[in-house]
Amino acid sequence: MSSFELDPLFRRIEDRREEVAALTAELVRIPTINPPGDAYEACARFLGERLAGRGFTVEYLRAEGAVGDSDRYPRTNVVARIEGDGPGPCVHFNSHIDVVAPGEGWTVDPFAGVIRDGRVYGRGACDMKGGLAASIIAVEALLDAGETFSGAIEISGTADEESGGYAGVEWLAERGYFSKPRVDHVIIPEPLYKDSVCLGHRGVWWAEIDVKGRIAHGSMPFLGVSAIRGMGAFIERVERDLYPRLAQRRTAMPVIPDAARQSTLNFNSIHGGAKAQPDEDGFAAALVADRCRIVLDRRYLMEEDEADVRAEVVEILDTLARERPDFSYELRELWSVPPTLTPPDLPLVQALDRGIEQVLGQKSRHVASPGTYDQKHVWRVGKLKDCVAYGPGILELAHQPDEYIEIDDMVASAKVMAAAALDLLRGGQ
Repeated sequence: MSSFELDPLFRRIEDRREEVAALTAELVRIPTINPPGDAYEACARFLGERLAGRGFTVEYLRAEGAVGDSDRYPRTNVVARIEGDGPGPCVHFNSHIDVVAPGEGWTVDPFAGVIRDGRVYGRGACDMKGGLAASIIAVEALLDAGETFSGAIEISGTADEESGGYAGVEWLAERGYFSKPRVDHVIIPEPLYKDSVCLGHRGVWWAEIDVKGRIAHGSMPFLGVSAIRGMGAFIERVERDLYPRLAQRRTAMPVIPDAARQSTLNFNSIHGGAKAQPDEDGFAAALVADRCRIVLDRRYLMEEDEADVRAEVVEILDTLARERPDFSYELRELWSVPPTLTPPDLPLVQALDRGIEQVLGQKSRHVASPGTYDQKHVWRVGKLKDCVAYGPGILELAHQPDEYIEIDDMVASAKVMAAAALDLLRGGQ
């Protein structure tokens, strides 16, 4: 469709500028903090009731038995569907409803949903309740415009993306909610810039290393073996040998920001030795640490193999075990996901490319994310490759204090999503 034909639809979205801001603020005020998984049920019901009022068939789906699900913190997902005038493809907008903890450093209440200076502030405003609100406004405007289409539109709000998505998109994908013939195209409105289509992400390999020692009195450390010293030797060897190699590896994937186009390794956490008193005001016991654990977060490229990623860490550990007679370790792999990259010639990508050019008057950028998102489950479990991230927001604001989203960006992205959905439903497939 031409931009001229889309003008009435775009005007409807522009007229909803205050509404998309208000909807985002309302979503921010539901503190769906993960962990532990607060207020999922309330957020799912809020979304479901709104969409049911617009004629959607709504399902509330608790991921019973999934990691994290409990009666106190039920992992509730919501999936809403509206049918068109006949058989055809289904376009699905998927957003996660969970947010990370606010942390320190805020100058506004992180859950007040403050609207100020053309922005909505709050935890999750950018990642990704603003994208969720924009997708809802896009679809509602499309319906209100009386646009006819074949097929179906779905909108979902899913759990636990911030902790891997295993009680959200993965659980639903295992039950056929992200596979053909039910769904043909999936748009995930993650905050990766309104002019960009995110085709995929780097791979991830997480592992926990447990270095073993031998306990002794702290005044006689020569009678024990310090696990902390052993872990220090491992960290020093990573700094000396592995980090320089990782810095030399660059990918052809269009990862943003540019610094993430190399292989990376982060030490997510480290714990060793005796704890202080329960109130943290006392002294710890005088002991040689007999255990030290570290969690590795390795992000790898499509040019790398996961087996090699693991092997280069094991090589360092085994070398230390040969060089240090008292060095002993255990390695436990926590989870891994291979890189994904949706082909740019698929119908969904091309529809979004056209929408960006129609709305913004410029060619779209094709990018890849430095971290994973729920596309991994749509690909791996749902076996559906026509899936990308596209939404409003600035990637670097995610998880930051004073997180915000620009209202103008939500309006522009809503136009792009509406145009792309209509394009696909009318034969862009």
